[in-house]
Amino acid sequence: MSMLKRELIYFGTALMFFTRIPVPVSMPYDERIMNASQRYFSWVGMLVGLINAALWLLLASFFSTSIAVLLCMSCSILLTGAFHEDGFTDVCDSFGGGYGAEKILHIMKDSRIGAYGVIGIVMLLLLKFSALSDLSILNKKMMPVFFIFAHTASRFMALSMIYTHRYVRDTDLSKSKPMANQALPPLNLLFAVIPILVVILFSKSYQLLLALPPMYIGTMLMGYYFKKHIGGYTGDCLGAVQQVTEVIFYLTAFLVCRYTF
Repeated sequence: MSMLKRELIYFGTALMFFTRIPVPVSMPYDERIMNASQRYFSWVGMLVGLINAALWLLLASFFSTSIAVLLCMSCSILLTGAFHEDGFTDVCDSFGGGYGAEKILHIMKDSRIGAYGVIGIVMLLLLKFSALSDLSILNKKMMPVFFIFAHTASRFMALSMIYTHRYVRDTDLSKSKPMANQALPPLNLLFAVIPILVVILFSKSYQLLLALPPMYIGTMLMGYYFKKHIGGYTGDCLGAVQQVTEVIFYLTAFLVCRYTF
């Protein structure tokens, strides 16, 4: 198998796993391919961000800011099948209602949603909507860049947890299986940084770098909390990291816009 074909399989696997964007060809699958596809997580995020950015440019010309933001958020959810939002909801339910690692993991595998999950996801989406709406008021022309960077960098943060923490549940027992749960050599993490650098260099928005430390701190704090209570991370934990760090970016960008852009 050629290197190009192999890399296309890895990218296609990541695309199928994280989005509902159709892949036109059938591809082989095994656990090794799933783990190797992790290098493309942030690349898939950049693609989702590009679609949202294009939609924003279209909608913002015809609708109010609030409508455009809400439709872009809906587009993101449809593109990913609420994959990450589902993980965040499960984390809220399990850590909110469970005591001890065994109970937390048991609740996390339950497909039903409880009060903690409902309250958590509603608050998260409201915060995301408010932050995006306020951002568009401060700097409307930068909104496409914000969408692309947020989706790209937040998925990189989720990926980084695979390299810093231990996976605590067998893949066969995971509700969201299959999942990349084994860290690859560090070179793959560097490859996943490339989309972040591409967004910054092409947009010439170097102030975006200021958002990375808060996003990483948020990731590490969540990782510490997960490790303390269940000994590591699960697939749902990674989804929660993606959602939370995406919001952290919007909040940081809001502050940065007030003083730099």
